[in-house]
Amino acid sequence: MSGDEVAYEPVSVKAVLAEMKDTAELLIDLSYSAVLLGSDEVAAEVLELEEQMDVLQLRARMSLLMAARSTEDAEALAPVLGMVGAAEKISDAAGDIAKVVLEDIGLPDAMRAALPEAVETLVRATIAPESPFAGETLAAINLETETGVRAIAVRRQGDWLLNPDAETALRAGDVVLFRGPEEGILEVYRDATGGETYEPPEPPEGELGDLERAVDSIVLMKDMGELAVDLAYGAVLFDSKDVAEEVVELEAEVDALQSRFEAWTLQAAGRVEDPVSLRGLVHLARSTEVISDAALEISEGVLRGLSTHPVVAEAVQESDEIIVRVAVEPGSAFDGTTIGAEQVKTQTGMRVIAIRRAAGSERTTREGSDWVVSPSAETTLGRGDVLIAKGTRSGAERFTALAKTE
Repeated sequence: MSGDEVAYEPVSVKAVLAEMKDTAELLIDLSYSAVLLGSDEVAAEVLELEEQMDVLQLRARMSLLMAARSTEDAEALAPVLGMVGAAEKISDAAGDIAKVVLEDIGLPDAMRAALPEAVETLVRATIAPESPFAGETLAAINLETETGVRAIAVRRQGDWLLNPDAETALRAGDVVLFRGPEEGILEVYRDATGGETYEPPEPPEGELGDLERAVDSIVLMKDMGELAVDLAYGAVLFDSKDVAEEVVELEAEVDALQSRFEAWTLQAAGRVEDPVSLRGLVHLARSTEVISDAALEISEGVLRGLSTHPVVAEAVQESDEIIVRVAVEPGSAFDGTTIGAEQVKTQTGMRVIAIRRAAGSERTTREGSDWVVSPSAETTLGRGDVLIAKGTRSGAERFTALAKTE
């Protein structure tokens, strides 16, 4: 962290925690993406964002100290303070993953060649003064509709704009992180930089073998890490023990995945000419475990039944967003259909962010996981599946009703 002084600013604990959640999720996304794409530029942005998290942690601690006026307050705020410490662990772990790339600790050369087609490219671009994007809002540029590319974050003079929306205007000098299909990225990068050409690294030729399985595991670890953090913060912000219990399930799943990945790395070391080239994968496995453990720490207060401090509880009541967990009952509207066929988002306004398959289900993922992260419209639903969704409180009631047997 730089030596710049961080002054106290009056801000709600809810606002700071929400920003920390978004920052933690972006850190995980960028760090794993840097490894998968072999991108020094994306890895460098992780270290920039890590500094932002350091500042957020200090501000969160200041806000919590200002909110504590009695021993009862201190007891109620202690779990929230634990969340701040857990966020620091996530930030440090993401930084360690980025250093695997920046310090060339050791990754297989064929990593990019093994990427599944579903993995999108992530690139950093600085908006040039002559760029057609300079001074325009994201709505006016209409990137996602025309190219399939979206801006996931903007760094402006050292400050970060997370989750930019349609009204966010881009300025010359902004560093923008774009994600999308490679074909669209080529066009967007050229327009953003005022004519520069993005040249994706050429994937090396050669036998991929087990490396494809390893890359699939890394993609799944990234998705699960983001989901664990999202659910952990959601459990606290919405005081939901149901959601906190799903963090426990998810943490166990990540631990099992991490163990399998680590075992694969050790086995592969005996089959490659230079075992040191796999050292970065060992670092990756260790950092993955740190992230999932930290997510569990965040939700620990809710799991222990500790009451939410009024500072957080009042802010939650003001928010219309909610996270719900519901099991699909036999014969319900969700039993034996797909998310798209049931038009979940249209009917309820809810977005299914994850599915935990019923025990013994044949609908596990390719990697053998019981979890489906970021399901698509084609994802099938069935009895016993646990659905986790985000949306409005009124939508949550309609969503829950569709999962129940009438």
